[in-house]
Amino acid sequence: MPGVISPRRATWVLALTAGALVWTAGTAYAGKPVPGGHNTTEGGADGKTLLASAGQSRIKVTQVSGPTGGKRGAVSSLDVNWKPPACWYEPVFTPAALKDFSETNGVGDVGIHEYWAGKGLWTDHYRDDKPTTNVFENGASVEGYKNYNLGQDGYFWRSVAPDISDPDSWDCTRIMFWQSAGEIPKIAHAPTPKTLAEYAYNKVEVPDTEIELKPTTKSTVNLPTWVWLDKATFQDVKVRAELPNTGLWAETTAKPVALHLDPGTADAQTYPASGDCEINADGSIGTPYEKGADGTPPCGIRYLKATDGTPYRLSASVTWQITWQGANGTGGDLPDGTFETTQDMNVQEIQSINR
Repeated sequence: MPGVISPRRATWVLALTAGALVWTAGTAYAGKPVPGGHNTTEGGADGKTLLASAGQSRIKVTQVSGPTGGKRGAVSSLDVNWKPPACWYEPVFTPAALKDFSETNGVGDVGIHEYWAGKGLWTDHYRDDKPTTNVFENGASVEGYKNYNLGQDGYFWRSVAPDISDPDSWDCTRIMFWQSAGEIPKIAHAPTPKTLAEYAYNKVEVPDTEIELKPTTKSTVNLPTWVWLDKATFQDVKVRAELPNTGLWAETTAKPVALHLDPGTADAQTYPASGDCEINADGSIGTPYEKGADGTPPCGIRYLKATDGTPYRLSASVTWQITWQGANGTGGDLPDGTFETTQDMNVQEIQSINR
């Protein structure tokens, strides 16, 4: 990606990769990450050392409710076109923390795609009030800061991207800038409660779909297999995401609403015919098998052909309804998610002799 570099800071320029630029007076890399160029050591929350990679957010995510033990995993969005935010801005340094970092380290990301290695780059711009060039903002000149804004109440903000290889991460190209305390920047891709809710979407871990079967792992041709999920293990999962020093928070909740069965073969019949077993009023799904039960189960499978050495792969996927609520009375819906598990099913055929 092309950029403009101030002659005052650039003693020479070298193209490293497509869209990558490097200059001395310290070394600044702008563009695609330079192999081996990033120190990935995480900095502390107090900002004394930098989260050197802009691929690491300071958003704190905690689970508020729902199962915490056993096998769990992230849900997959049923909306294939939906994705969580690719990038946003968040506070990184207080003035004192930036002074400490710049004058003792001076190696880290000043934006998602711009990396400064050299104290001079940091002290020139953030201490000595010298302008710099925002390479990916049409080469715009950015005014410098006097002595890191020491004595002022606020934070230096920087762009963040969970995946810096995502092309959409190029939407956040401003280099680190100042914002007064208690204020959210009025710029594109500033964080909102919904940003946090969407970020938390992939942090929601739901339990494995451990369905109950009768018979358990061996069924009989033309005899129904009953399937159910107990209400005690089928619970809502809620996580809370907070962005420090902003007052922003959101809680994202996943609620189980349905179970879908795929018998793993066309030689089978599901109950109901769609394979979608809805949740009961008490939070369970299906009906537990009781000895002597006959007829068709409200949730289950009937295999029409026996297995021949290779079991069928029964797939059970739970649909999770995702909603959120956040700071300042905000809230809404996010795309439903699904979590799938599979298990082997052997099906036998009982032979009988008619006399």
